[in-house]
Amino acid sequence: MDYPNDQAPGAPVRSGIPEHGRIPKYYAVKAQIAALVDELGEGAMIPTERDLTERYEVARETVRQALRELVLEGRLRRQGRGTVVAGPKLEQPLSLTSYTEGVRRQGRTPGRSLVTLDRFPCPDALAAETGLTRGEPVWHLERLLLADEERVGLESTYVSVARLPHLDTDFDPGSSFYGYLDARGIRFGDADERIETVLATPREALLIGTPPALPMLLIHRVSRDADGQPLERVRGLYRGDRFSFVTKLTNR
Repeated sequence: MDYPNDQAPGAPVRSGIPEHGRIPKYYAVKAQIAALVDELGEGAMIPTERDLTERYEVARETVRQALRELVLEGRLRRQGRGTVVAGPKLEQPLSLTSYTEGVRRQGRTPGRSLVTLDRFPCPDALAAETGLTRGEPVWHLERLLLADEERVGLESTYVSVARLPHLDTDFDPGSSFYGYLDARGIRFGDADERIETVLATPREALLIGTPPALPMLLIHRVSRDADGQPLERVRGLYRGDRFSFVTKLTNR
């Protein structure tokens, strides 16, 4: 297979064009708009649907489909009645570091907003998954994840009340939970983590402020401390158009 001289390693092979050379009309328009996006730069307003329809001499629905895909991919974002070029996605490391650290490394201001903090007896499913005792009191901490005041995710953390008895009184919900643990001498040992793609529930979409059809990245994590004792169970929901996850692999 021949590759263009300027083929980027991370780009679709042959720009995604099938070997038979026939591509949907919307995809050709999408590629042209994507090139325009690269020229305009972050925050720039793109031409209206009508202008794009005239520029590329296609039906308006063809332009709309191309724009929908670019919005879902995070290349564009809606702003008022227009559409602007989105900034780069936030890269979150797949490691036992906090969301706060990951966002700060990219020059953004992290934040969290409390949704709920309550306690209840540990149900069977949570006990089986974490190693906690069935019926023991557990905290459920639910918070919105923010980056420069933009809502980008939703995080639920489950932890034993016995482990953190004063979580409801001496923890600042806007701060790093991992920093809170570290200040109390609690050290992470290891964790099991699983990532999948999902659609947000109507409640989650409303809290995050996204359309229900926007793909989300869902992380499940069960963590243990340095002594191997259960520490936390996390359900982290991240906007698929604003996040990517990175890790370093070694052969050891």
